[in-house]
Amino acid sequence: MQKVTTHFWFDKEAEEAVNFYTSIFKNSKVGNKSYYGDVGKEIHGQEAGKLMSVDFQLEGLDFIALNAGPVFILNPSISLFVRCKTIEELDGLYKKLSEGGSVLMPLDKYDFAEKYAWINDKYGVSWQIGQDDSDSQKIITSLLFAGDKAGKAEEAMKFYASLFNNSKVGDIFRYPAGQEPNIEGQVMFASFWLDGQEFAAMDSKLEHDFTFNEAVSLLVKCKDQAEIDELWEKLSAVPEAEACGWLKDKFGVSWQIVPASMDEVMKNSDQSKKDKVMDALLKMKKLDLATLEEAGK
Repeated sequence: MQKVTTHFWFDKEAEEAVNFYTSIFKNSKVGNKSYYGDVGKEIHGQEAGKLMSVDFQLEGLDFIALNAGPVFILNPSISLFVRCKTIEELDGLYKKLSEGGSVLMPLDKYDFAEKYAWINDKYGVSWQIGQDDSDSQKIITSLLFAGDKAGKAEEAMKFYASLFNNSKVGDIFRYPAGQEPNIEGQVMFASFWLDGQEFAAMDSKLEHDFTFNEAVSLLVKCKDQAEIDELWEKLSAVPEAEACGWLKDKFGVSWQIVPASMDEVMKNSDQSKKDKVMDALLKMKKLDLATLEEAGK
């Protein structure tokens, strides 16, 4: 079971976006779909029967897309970095992902890469694309520490790695002198692993009009209540952001701390049971596994 899953918040385009992404990556598929019931409309504002979320895989990695209205807007603070084995693959992926989107860094040669691009696709998801013929993890969730969070990347990586087994910080490539406004010694690019899954982090002192928000969150599947309690206590740093298993850490990154058993609940074909679970969940901040399990009976 994948421990940490990157979760995207869309207005209403989740299914269309998922179908697009799974069509352009190998070893990819659309998974379970969940739908809104009658419960909680006064909170989430969605009509019963409307698609709520879609599980999907890209290059063997699990992701989740949520339809929940235009509450949070996707931005480049958390992007997906794709390693392309060939220039042909890179060019093709760039063409497909950039169509209808916007270019942040054009496809070109840079000091750090022979060929690289950073784009936002037509649905708002941000992608970094570079050439790498290694057999390393194909798609990496990358966190950009900008604005008042610039300079926090190394601290954040070490903190996150301390929370999970089989986790570590890898090589750190630091800004050299002469890269102003970026600061010498801060993180230009680094990899870190959480439960064996690779992530990336960067610092940036450039002017950006975005920062971390709930539009992209990291969802952690916990084996029991003790693990939920432990991660919640260590991660949650913004009490007003706590709701329905969501929290925000001291760096501004949003997380969802959920029981792994929720997967089976959401696959249940009995909508009335799912509604009861949802009714209980919407009343919680930190999730209470026993109460959710009782609601699903």
